[in-house]
Amino acid sequence: MLISHTMKQKEGNFDIVSGTRYKGNGGVYGWDFKRKLISRGANFITQILLRPGASDLTGSFRLYRKEVLQKLIEKCVSKGYVFQMEMIVRARQLNYTIGEVPITFVDRVYGESKLGGNEIVSFLKGLLTLFATT
Repeated sequence: MLISHTMKQKEGNFDIVSGTRYKGNGGVYGWDFKRKLISRGANFITQILLRPGASDLTGSFRLYRKEVLQKLIEKCVSKGYVFQMEMIVRARQLNYTIGEVPITFVDRVYGESKLGGNEIVSFLKGLLTLFATT
């Protein structure tokens, strides 16, 4: 998949190329209904409140230009799941360009997701903070 990110970056000279599960032929495999609902819901609410110009803010398969990544890390303050969202929101704030490539996310075979009630509350707090400050 990194090849598709690199090709997209060269094609559009993007500052960031993000894998998206929610555009083109992207998707998820192995998630139960609850997990799909949480992910879709988080992205839907974020789209309404922040208008980020990217379709998958909670995903993490991304390619960054080195100098862009350094600048974004300086600007971001979030921890946990909201960090991924903040990176894209701050990138838009700084007028960086974002390209997207469809990906299919396959759930882990071993281990469990850390996504629980505390992470969802933290995400919502972070979302509201970004809404108020961007």
